[in-house]
Amino acid sequence: MITFEHVTKTFAARGSGAPFQALADIDLGVARGEIFGVIGRSGAGKSTLLRSVNLLERPSSGRVLVDGVDMTALSPRDLREARRSIGMIFQHFNLLSARTVFDNVALPLELAGLPKARVRETVEPLLELVGLTDKRDRYPAELSGGQKQRVGIARALASKPKVLLSDEATSALDPETTQQILELLADINRRLGLTIMLITHEIAVIKEICHKVAVMEAGRILEQGPVFDIFARPRHETTRSFVDPVINRGIPPSLQGRLAPEPVAGANMVLRITFTGERATTPVISAISRRLNLDLNIWHGQIDEIQGAPFGTLVVEAVGDHSTTEAAISLLHDNNLGVEVLGYAVPATLRAAG
Repeated sequence: MITFEHVTKTFAARGSGAPFQALADIDLGVARGEIFGVIGRSGAGKSTLLRSVNLLERPSSGRVLVDGVDMTALSPRDLREARRSIGMIFQHFNLLSARTVFDNVALPLELAGLPKARVRETVEPLLELVGLTDKRDRYPAELSGGQKQRVGIARALASKPKVLLSDEATSALDPETTQQILELLADINRRLGLTIMLITHEIAVIKEICHKVAVMEAGRILEQGPVFDIFARPRHETTRSFVDPVINRGIPPSLQGRLAPEPVAGANMVLRITFTGERATTPVISAISRRLNLDLNIWHGQIDEIQGAPFGTLVVEAVGDHSTTEAAISLLHDNNLGVEVLGYAVPATLRAAG
């Protein structure tokens, strides 16, 4: 539904500064009916990427296609028409304070010249969809932040778009309201089959509703793929920095001091074992421990759920010689479990001596 082909965006220099490259050779595809998230820290280029979809930011080079149409090749008139099939919601709502809820949602329809009867027939079901029927005659100043964002969503849906773009739509909301808005977006995606592309700096948003995710840094995509795969096997350090706090992949600080990066005499390997899918609920670890007569001292563990599938991590100290531990690692790989050597558990006597 949305395709970026070698998209680059460079902003002209200001004053004596150098030109700034916000996007660098972006190749990305968002499938029809998908919720696709883009995450990155401030300045990563994610807002520029999102605004390139409807050409609010025109790429310096490359192509952006929406439903097979090359947006970068359209005339100004055709671009205005194409933008009607792309809805957009914003972090700060962008509602008109002098218009009621009904009138804010109706605005794009009025600008398109629809008769009042058609406007009413379109707006009223949308207010019901976002749960604001009882607020139709209220003004933005009388609404909570979550209600304002619901108005923004309804307005974005008024022109029956094929694509909905979400520009940090939950960043200004409290956690409870954020959850409600995310549930609403997921419901809209299911009901309408609407393709949603969203940007965020909050990995919890990605975990909650996205099917796929791209991680950005310095205008480039570091990695992308299904959310479950990225959470289970983050390859880049930036991705791990997003993922680890959410799914407790990290080691508690109280245990960090027990780790050494290199083996020392008497130290045991410390492993992080990742369980996914059905492997998260089968007793593979105990079976391997019995088979090799290898004691596994549990340091830390958690079972979570990502996109409806179980996902677990377990940090263990393998108490035994390294050859037995290496055999255990091999068996874990044979059972399709992820294994990572985090370091070596320094014996208490050495820590005391140090």
